[in-house]
Amino acid sequence: MYYYYPVYVYPVYPYPNQFHRQFPDVNTGYLHQSAQETRKLMREASIVLDQFADSEEFSKKVMESAQKSNMNEVERLIKSLGITSDVHVNFNPDGLKLEFISKVEDTECCRLTVALRWS
Repeated sequence: MYYYYPVYVYPVYPYPNQFHRQFPDVNTGYLHQSAQETRKLMREASIVLDQFADSEEFSKKVMESAQKSNMNEVERLIKSLGITSDVHVNFNPDGLKLEFISKVEDTECCRLTVALRWS
């Protein structure tokens, strides 16, 4: 024996403002500036990565300084590559984390994080 239950179909009424909702015009200026600054951060991160990839001597200096917990020397070595952005450096026995940070009009706009393992 089969039971059939009635199926109710509710009519869909659009919300009154659904099709007439007005959004403000977008301003891409800040996004544009942020993208330009991030491009700069990427170039600087590339300089650091190239140095780690190409110079065992540089890598050794950074790792030895980190092993001695000499944060000032690790930061100095990174900055010695000509990095002009603000760079926050963190390290632990497993690796190195670099955060490249930039500002537009005194407001942080972008942050690029590079994490490298060394053990």
